[in-house]
Amino acid sequence: MRRNTLAALALAPLVLAGAARAACPDDAAMAAMAASLLNNTPVPPPAPGMSLAEGLCAQNRLVPIMERSLGRVVGWKVGLTNDAAQTRFRTPHPLAAPIYEATVRARSGDTLPARFAAVPVVESDLLVRVRDAGINTAGADHVAILRHLDQVIPFIELPDLALADLGQMDGPNLLAVGVGARLGVVGEAFEPPATAEFAARLGSMRVRLVNEQRELSEAPGTALLGHPLNVIPWLVGDLAARGTALKPGDLISLGGFSPALPAEAGRTVTATYTGLREQPVSVSVSLR
Repeated sequence: MRRNTLAALALAPLVLAGAARAACPDDAAMAAMAASLLNNTPVPPPAPGMSLAEGLCAQNRLVPIMERSLGRVVGWKVGLTNDAAQTRFRTPHPLAAPIYEATVRARSGDTLPARFAAVPVVESDLLVRVRDAGINTAGADHVAILRHLDQVIPFIELPDLALADLGQMDGPNLLAVGVGARLGVVGEAFEPPATAEFAARLGSMRVRLVNEQRELSEAPGTALLGHPLNVIPWLVGDLAARGTALKPGDLISLGGFSPALPAEAGRTVTATYTGLREQPVSVSVSLR
């Protein structure tokens, strides 16, 4: 298990639990931010020197505004699930935010604008769908978690890093902008067997992201908190600290296997998962 996993599982919900008592960017500031983001215009940080609690409060004000354009919330994304992302954003644990209908609307092979966001980036990711509310009490055992999932879906996430000056992007600001949730492209879903063998596949698979010119990244399943399914008990704890829980039908974006890479016009990006199933499975998007 990666070195930060236990700290990540323990720390973030405790840090975020005080959000309701924190100061917060006001409604007008978040409405202005949402308008800029939906116009694909980079923004300044919503407030200088925010804490994680203040960033979460800002997120709670941003999401209802974004829903008007991006559609209803359909689940959650978890960001900063690997060491490189945590280092880049100076936060030693994951962060979560809602995802929208628009995040999962596009299908593999679709063509989307390269300028789909204020600061558009591309990541290889993986979605799972919650079968039932038992996921909230499944604990950390991988086979127990699989019993409460009914779909695994190859996924290229198309996030928005939002800030005009990415040097100012840290954990609180990432929370405030909804952990960058915007668009994505889904591949063919399949029902995961609740077996130790499939859990092992999730950990040992290789996820490769390429375009027509070159390989962009390659990572093992263990890149996400030591195992992709370790993301779920972290999210359960984080949501409990917010006073909510996963529900049947929720989609969970487990995190980036690749770094957040610039979205390049004229490129087709493909994520391939080798070892996840008997034959490699892929998802792709063309950016115009």
